[in-house]
Amino acid sequence: MIVEGLMTTTDDAGQVNVAPMGPIVQGDFESLLLRPFQGSTTYRNLKATRTGVFHIVDRVGLIAEAAIRRLTDLPPMCPAVHVNGSVLDDCCRWFEVQISEIDDRQQRTEMRGEIVHTGERRPHSGFNRAKHAVIEAAILATRTHILPAPEIAQAFAWLTPAVEKTGGPEEVEAFRMLADHVGVSVMKGV
Repeated sequence: MIVEGLMTTTDDAGQVNVAPMGPIVQGDFESLLLRPFQGSTTYRNLKATRTGVFHIVDRVGLIAEAAIRRLTDLPPMCPAVHVNGSVLDDCCRWFEVQISEIDDRQQRTEMRGEIVHTGERRPHSGFNRAKHAVIEAAILATRTHILPAPEIAQAFAWLTPAVEKTGGPEEVEAFRMLADHVGVSVMKGV
């Protein structure tokens, strides 16, 4: 199963990076298979430090901002408990990860992460159709170098009604921001 969330990693100088990540979850979160693209900050940090923190979040605006690198200010965080890393203050659950294996043979490196500590801040508020649409749009926004522009525009058009019908202010703003980033016009009536 793939679970979408946010990953915090730290470089050798202590600079924190926040990025969306959809790891393959093994069992009941016993381990994670992370698949960052080579060349990404997340890849470089995980390869260098072999630690990170994966977060389950329910604020899709934060996922959208992180996906297109619009986090002008890092969200509030505190130090992780068992790894050299940071835990987002506004998350539902977090999983501190120690990288045990790295396979660099493909463009998307596979990194096996063993869970060394987990915590919970608050219950997950749930997702409506708009939140799901924003997550899908954020994934599309990170694939502009892979997918043809007409395919991305068509996907945004298909996702738009879900945001129009079920989205609140956070979802509408996040979806518009992602649409602007990929250069499509959406949601004229909202």
